[in-house]
Amino acid sequence: MIRRTLLAAAAWLSLAPSAGAAEPVDLALVLVTDVSRSIDDSEYDLEKQGLAAALRDPAVLGAIRRGAIGTIAVAYIEFAGAYEVRTIVDFTLVRDAASAQAFADRLTAAPRAFYGRTSISAGIDAAASLLAKSNLEAQRRVIDVCGDGTNNAGRDVTAARDEAVQAGILINGLTIINDHPANYTFAHVAPPGGLTNWYRENVIGGPGSFVLEVHDFNTFGEAMKRKLLNEIAAVKQNAPA
Repeated sequence: MIRRTLLAAAAWLSLAPSAGAAEPVDLALVLVTDVSRSIDDSEYDLEKQGLAAALRDPAVLGAIRRGAIGTIAVAYIEFAGAYEVRTIVDFTLVRDAASAQAFADRLTAAPRAFYGRTSISAGIDAAASLLAKSNLEAQRRVIDVCGDGTNNAGRDVTAARDEAVQAGILINGLTIINDHPANYTFAHVAPPGGLTNWYRENVIGGPGSFVLEVHDFNTFGEAMKRKLLNEIAAVKQNAPA
């Protein structure tokens, strides 16, 4: 058991960006996931399993390999309230099935971090800080925000978005739509115009930014796969000729 643990740790360290010269990657991606109390434990598990499956998908791995460098760096952050933000998996280099599996293993093994309110702004700020401190030379830097409600804690989300975009970071979104919300959560999960439109106006930003929506946690993985393919393809389209 100890030997397996040591081997797993050694494998992950080999995939972490080095502390010396900047690590070149096609994409530096921070996955920022809402774990507020409106998401129950079964839905949380479906989110993580769907995300892990999307990253291991052969189509996603093929898109990564076709990049100019053939490697992306991925990190995963969970957020709830303004002071409930945690980096669960730091930047990991993903270039093949083995490295994708290593990331997925660390992701799925980690316990849920929080159950509080919803501070999307805190999640964006933490992701932007992680990107700024990373030892990565990325063609593109992207924050993916996934959630089921509006910002109801912390600072104004548009301020966090605007600062990240001004720093050259793209922000995309994935909304989880509750088609039958409880009365007390209605304004939070179903704002005027719909949550996806609210994300479009308040969360996403930067050239080519987009938001996808899902109505069922069981389809989360497929939506995340489409999202990853769009983001990786965008790197190739914007690469110098």
